[in-house]
Amino acid sequence: MLEVNISGLKLNSPLILASGILGVSYSTMLRLINIGIGAITTKSIGPRPRKGFKNPSIIELYPGTFLNSVGLGNPGIDNFISEIEEIKSHKIPLIVSVFGDSNETYLDVALKAQNAGADAIEINISCPHAEISSIGIDKDLTFKITKLLKKNLSIPLFVKLNPNVTNLSEIALAAEKGGADGVVAINTLTAIKIDINTKRPILSHGSGGLSGKAIHPIAVKKVYDLYKILNIPIIGCGGIDSWEDVIELFLAGASAVQIGTALYNGFEIIHEINNGLRNYLNKNNLNSLNDIKGLAHQFKTQEVPEFD
Repeated sequence: MLEVNISGLKLNSPLILASGILGVSYSTMLRLINIGIGAITTKSIGPRPRKGFKNPSIIELYPGTFLNSVGLGNPGIDNFISEIEEIKSHKIPLIVSVFGDSNETYLDVALKAQNAGADAIEINISCPHAEISSIGIDKDLTFKITKLLKKNLSIPLFVKLNPNVTNLSEIALAAEKGGADGVVAINTLTAIKIDINTKRPILSHGSGGLSGKAIHPIAVKKVYDLYKILNIPIIGCGGIDSWEDVIELFLAGASAVQIGTALYNGFEIIHEINNGLRNYLNKNNLNSLNDIKGLAHQFKTQEVPEFD
């Protein structure tokens, strides 16, 4: 009932771990698998080990809304291969998020992940507090890196979109033109929090990425808009912490969703959302979440009346 298919990836649940704070430890990923998550997206992995920014690197601004500037800290792809191999022994779809400092290093990391057993690659061109964000704000750069990776990979390729742009549609279309098998919408929104007593930003890096409940309506709007123009699947991401949020994104046009920030309240939320989705489908006599995908687009908005 909850099964979805994303560009050939078969998921038992539409819930995918979002790339971010989690997804670098085998033990953590195993806990998520056991509680019913549909797929895992790793933390963004680069060509070499990277420490990331010093603490404080993450704060809770409001209930369910966080600001983080972790800085792409990761063990590097060569040290991460064993984690990929371990998690793949559990037969759950594994999406490896990759980044690099050039198109060639992006490709090198992606190929190593594929050879280690990754089921799909997600390219991070949109982290708001790292240099790679410059790719995700330029349609030509997005097209070139997507085309290069798609040409050389034999597994699905997803592009995580940067919402901090004037026209997200042109970036998404560039990814589709480059051969992307799907897009993830959206990454975090650039933001800052200043301490009025110390008179400086609270995060060590200064600015960071805003995630959680505050950005959910924005994510829904972006998915809604992209569904009108794209022919490839959209993975909705942003502020999901209930089954209602998942339904909303499917109605907007998502084919699956990613969940991240809400896991700070415990992994049990995965089980609760899955149960809520089943109950919703049963109550509405639906066989699949695909039955509601994009239904919000059948609604005719009211036109602005003309003055007499």
